[in-house]
This record gives sequence, C-alpha cells and structure tokens, in this order.
Amino acid sequence: MTARPLRSVYQLKVTLKYLRPPIWRRLLIASTANLSELHKVLQIVMGWTNSHLHNFIIGNEQYGEPHEEFFDAMKDESKFRLDQLLRHEKEKLLYNYDYGDGWEHEVLLEKILPFKHDMALPQCIKGKRACPPEDIGGIPGYAMFLEAIHDPSHPEHEEMREWVNDDFDAEHFDIHEINNLLNQYTKR
Repeated sequence: MTARPLRSVYQLKVTLKYLRPPIWRRLLIASTANLSELHKVLQIVMGWTNSHLHNFIIGNEQYGEPHEEFFDAMKDESKFRLDQLLRHEKEKLLYNYDYGDGWEHEVLLEKILPFKHDMALPQCIKGKRACPPEDIGGIPGYAMFLEAIHDPSHPEHEEMREWVNDDFDAEHFDIHEINNLLNQYTKR
C-alpha cells in the first residue's frame, strides 16, 4: 500500500441543483483547505455575496459556522479539511446557501491531482452561466425574474430590470474576473 501525499489538488465540480440549463463551476483547490475556506471560494466562484447563512452536509453530518443560539448539531466547518471528508473521486457533499431561497449546490470531487508548489490555488478552470441574483426568491423567483426581464410586456419587466441596474445576462460567465477575485482573496 502506498502512502497518500500530505497534500493534493482537488478538482471539484460545483453545480447549482434543480436548474436547467445548469449553472456550474469547475475549480481546483488544495485538498487541505478547510470547509470555511471552501465556503469563501464557493461564494466567489458562484457569484454570491456571502450575505446569508450556509452549511455543508455529508451523509448525516452538518458543518457550518458555530453559533450558540442554534445549530447545536452542526460541526465547526473550520475544523474539517476537504481531504478528511472527501477521500475518493466521485464522492460528493452538499453546500446549502441562503436558507430562505434554498440554493443547494452539489460539490463533486471529480479528480485528485498531484500538488505542485507553483500552482495558483484556488482557481476556477471552467463554468457556465451566471449565478442568480441574491434574494431573488429561490428557483421559482429566479424563473419569474428571467421571464420578467426578457419580456417587455411583463408587468414587472421595468421593476426587475431596474433592480439589477439593467445589467443581468443569465448566460454570462467571466472566468478571468472570477480568478482575479480568487487571487485577491488568497492575498488577504
């Protein structure tokens, strides 16, 4: 039996569940990143604003930010590394963001790659489509929003266009912008 390296690179595919066409990102991250770091990276690559509560679920276990008023059964996400929870390719975890809107993300470990010291991590290597706007009302609200902004005769067309400053393209994905934000995050 060969010893496992101390650190690897995880290629993850993150898919926002229940939407068609799918909204997804593929990223590289150190296997030793903890779930708190993964949360921050997911916020950046997906395009969220880190304005709501979140958690991770693997099996029957929940991981998140500790809070004394609630979430007694939730384990502290900062104390668990990716390589402790995802050990083999094709394993998954669930990332929930914004309990009100209910955004569920499937996080799939696609590949375990060798770690290279000169590799910039984390980095986004591919993706499709823009993340829905925050506080849109989950999947049904997002569907209504898309209908409204694309139909000038829709009663909420002007209001929705104004709400997003007339600047929303559901097909938009800018990998360079995401990687610039990831680079700024790692330099902090």
